[in-house]
Amino acid sequence: MTKTAFLFPGQGAQHVGMGKSLREQFPAAKALFQQANDILGFDLETLCVDGPQENLDATNNSQPALFVASLMALEMVKAESPELLDQVTAAAGLSLGEYTALVFAGAMSFEDGLRLVRKRGEAMQAAAEATPSGMVSILLLDVDKVQEICDQASSAGQIQIANFLCPGNTVVSGDQAACDKAAEIAQESGRAIPLSVAGAFHTPIMQPAVEELKAALADVEITSPRIPVISNVDAQSHSDPAEIKELLVQQVVSPVKWEESIRVLLNDGYEEFYEIGPGKVLTGLMKRISRKTPCTPKNDS
Repeated sequence: MTKTAFLFPGQGAQHVGMGKSLREQFPAAKALFQQANDILGFDLETLCVDGPQENLDATNNSQPALFVASLMALEMVKAESPELLDQVTAAAGLSLGEYTALVFAGAMSFEDGLRLVRKRGEAMQAAAEATPSGMVSILLLDVDKVQEICDQASSAGQIQIANFLCPGNTVVSGDQAACDKAAEIAQESGRAIPLSVAGAFHTPIMQPAVEELKAALADVEITSPRIPVISNVDAQSHSDPAEIKELLVQQVVSPVKWEESIRVLLNDGYEEFYEIGPGKVLTGLMKRISRKTPCTPKNDS
């Protein structure tokens, strides 16, 4: 049987209208919207479906919104292709998507996962507001060259590689002045695109969020996943709940090793991937990591 893995998107994949057709076609998906509204105490459904985009993009909103929208897409897969679920023997998620992957793998409940990502988003938003900072996607350059750019830009402030996404697509993150300088240097030999995010995710600038997330995780029961879930921090799977909690905390201040995570799965014989949730970002990254490996988006767009 073909080894199959599910991939879940991270922040940046959100868009106004996500979940609209899913709630209309699949009762189980609509129920997730209703449950999320009750748990969070505000109308997440209307925010996802009607926006405005500015509010949806706020970190404290986009994280729970993407989490719910991705699990709604999973309900679509359950209804339309139940046999596919039996084939899936591993999962991974980009940053926030790791929480979605853990819920899919049975390591935590939907309610706990939703409360966690809301708290995570709030804590990261607050940390971002405390320090003017940002992220820049650097294209067409290899990782060594991007590291050189960070070294040069560090004269303007703290900056480091935050996301190892795929060959020729690396994200740097840090103080705003350092990000601006890195973007300027990168344009000389590649392309630089400042990202519309609140601040320097996956760097020590997010350290104020660590204690809040650690406290929130202490109150959550995590069990051993029924299938391997690859951690963003070390590109490995973990079965010990205490380890999983610690890695989720570290993830906030550590670089995302996405390309390495995918290569671990490829080296383990995985031949077929599905992106479960809004957008096609992970499908695009797969084409750059392994062009011949199929990755199929499963969403409502």
